[in-house]
Amino acid sequence: MYQPNDEELRSIEDWFTEYDTLADQGAIEKLADLAVFPMNLATDAPDGFATVRQWTRAEYVEAMKESMNGGTAGLGLESTRTPRFLSRNLVLVETTATMTIEGRRESMHYADLLVRTEDGWAFQTMVQGGWGHGWPPARRG
Repeated sequence: MYQPNDEELRSIEDWFTEYDTLADQGAIEKLADLAVFPMNLATDAPDGFATVRQWTRAEYVEAMKESMNGGTAGLGLESTRTPRFLSRNLVLVETTATMTIEGRRESMHYADLLVRTEDGWAFQTMVQGGWGHGWPPARRG
């Protein structure tokens, strides 16, 4: 099992600091610069099954514009992240976050796969329940 050193752990924290700053600003194109495309997504659909797809950069940008609605700065977002290094170059980061939306505190639980590229860390896979409205269920084979 790979054990990251302090510098590697700090590099993940620094990456998320940059990501959170850009998310606060609603800088969607710059967020897309922190990703590898096509991006994998895994979620579930209202029918009770998992659903998966890949997004191009353009699809990611469009979806984030809709969901972030100008940025996260006013939401009081608080995140606790647990990086799990699968190797020196692959990190699964589990996040529990709370935010205030229309006066209500809401919680989210999700995971991201970060991959080390020649340019630094990038997210490549997003996993979160509840996003698959209208997506077809995953199929084996």
